[in-house]
Amino acid sequence: MDIVLFDDPIANRRMWPLTAFRPVADLRLGILRISEKWQRYTQKEPVHLCADPLNLLFKPPLADSACLIVPGNLLPHQDLANWLISLPEGSLAVDDQGQWLGFKAEAALPQYKDLVAAETGLPSILKHLTPLVCPFPVNRLVHTWEIFQMNGNEMERDFEWITSERTGFHPSGTNLVLGNRFFIEEGAKLEGVTLNSLTGPIYIGRGAEIMEGSVIRGPFALCENALVKMAAKIYGPTTIGPGCKVGGEIQNVVFQSNSNKAHDGYLGNSVIGEWCNLGADTNSSNLKNTYQQVKLWDYAKGGFEATGSLFCGLVMGDHAKCGINTMFNTGTVVGAGANVFGSGYPRPFIPDFAWGGASGFTTHSMRAFIDTARIVMDRRGEELSMAHETLFKFHFEQTAEYRNWEKT
Repeated sequence: MDIVLFDDPIANRRMWPLTAFRPVADLRLGILRISEKWQRYTQKEPVHLCADPLNLLFKPPLADSACLIVPGNLLPHQDLANWLISLPEGSLAVDDQGQWLGFKAEAALPQYKDLVAAETGLPSILKHLTPLVCPFPVNRLVHTWEIFQMNGNEMERDFEWITSERTGFHPSGTNLVLGNRFFIEEGAKLEGVTLNSLTGPIYIGRGAEIMEGSVIRGPFALCENALVKMAAKIYGPTTIGPGCKVGGEIQNVVFQSNSNKAHDGYLGNSVIGEWCNLGADTNSSNLKNTYQQVKLWDYAKGGFEATGSLFCGLVMGDHAKCGINTMFNTGTVVGAGANVFGSGYPRPFIPDFAWGGASGFTTHSMRAFIDTARIVMDRRGEELSMAHETLFKFHFEQTAEYRNWEKT
């Protein structure tokens, strides 16, 4: 039986710019991606059901395979996964608000458009079924800022699962270790580092390295082959995804993978996508001087949405970059493929593929963007395929409405 993670187009757009080039279930929070959580709890490798052209990169399920279809933004836990798998065929699972949680089918539903969510959040083809209400608590990822807000709880759950019945490596005597809630995978390197797991678990992945003089407070996850540079100060709950390089001061930030903030500067209550680069001494405000709750750009709404929090820093889409000494306002969204530079504070919403800063923007050349993305990915041993190019160009067209300067 396939586990099918359905990427609802409304949910996907609400999570832009982080899901410009991926389904929601491919996002990381805690230690793992959502899809990896499903794999661990079900012991089955899930597949994604995405709209064009995402399905060029994320292969759809087999049409003749029995499957459990779940919303891609649903955050699993063991009790929930077990209950959904145990459903009889043809069953529809919902939460206590009537929002669908899963559907057991004899074969994968072939038409993506048939699963497009209605205003109720329930796919129209499922409305005739009698719903079964889930007896367990349910969490969904709905807004971009929830990634850092929910990161601590998800990290606790991931840490317990990953480390269950396993023994990690103990750090050498050159390190100052507080508490015993840490797990170090084979091949990780750390010397002359302070690890405080009294405030939350600390996970250090295979091939990861923390350089000397760094001070880490949990909850903290440093994923495979990631790097913390010398004398970094990191407060949890923070996740540094695979292949990332970070330095300076970081607090409650989730880096997806292969992104760099390798120098001094402050970043807090933020989410950084893949293949991003933050120049030296980049700083982001995460608290307004007025102590008012922060509003953040919401693509689905087409305007700013209240986060319900006083603390919110930067949300940066894939392949976005900023130059040295860049300053970001509280609650800034930087679209995918944008390149930000220059003095002063740029606007709190920087559209996808923008090029410039506080003094004004032009549109980033698609050819130049693709050339740069190819070089960046090649440096990490990744290939930029024709499918990537198709997806980049598609998103460029989808986001043209936000680049207002093109109309003047």
